[in-house]
Amino acid sequence: MVRRELALAALVVVLGLGGCALSGAPTPTADPDGLQYVALGDSFTIGTSVQPAERFPDQLVAALGTTAPTLELVANLGVNGYTSADLARDELPALAELEPEFVTVLIGVNDVVQGVPIETYESTVVTILGALLTRLPADRIVTVAIPDYTVTPAGADYGDPAQQHDAIVASNAVMERLAEARGIAYVDIFEVSLRAADDRSLVADDGLHPSGTQYALWVERIQPVVERLLGR
Repeated sequence: MVRRELALAALVVVLGLGGCALSGAPTPTADPDGLQYVALGDSFTIGTSVQPAERFPDQLVAALGTTAPTLELVANLGVNGYTSADLARDELPALAELEPEFVTVLIGVNDVVQGVPIETYESTVVTILGALLTRLPADRIVTVAIPDYTVTPAGADYGDPAQQHDAIVASNAVMERLAEARGIAYVDIFEVSLRAADDRSLVADDGLHPSGTQYALWVERIQPVVERLLGR
């Protein structure tokens, strides 16, 4: 299979997913009842091709509102083009300074695009989840499924759609299994992403990434899980 650097930018340009500096820095928490929230991931977390307010972490915070405990998004560390190994290498160390009290993790599409063996992805996810559990209880971590970019107008530019679809499904099964074995919530937004095949309003202007409208549908699934974890 021809390996593409996303860049999914190309996922380097676009899931592009490729190589800018970490996007988030510690920010003081304004709400004394707020939990410091850090989002980890790739272009789907940093929200390539949408406005900051349309990114799913920002929409999640807004949807949760002001009922205590709230979430305060102190850093979005998502980077275009990042694989699970990149997250482990660059994003996890940033948590020492950020001291998050809540974390979301969405990672793996660039592993698929770059042809990283599923066994390697699984090993790295074990490392990521293990590192997070040394800092946070399991009920303060949420993992999110990889969406299926292959149904978008530009999806076929990044590998055979059927093959990549199957690889995304397999990667999601790994994340779900490993998360649930550790008592960590897993939110499946995969089916939502498939709607982009027929509804182009769910695709960003780049023809590849989710739009703010699609991210809002993700949040409809993530929000109740987070509210349960927060004891609301």
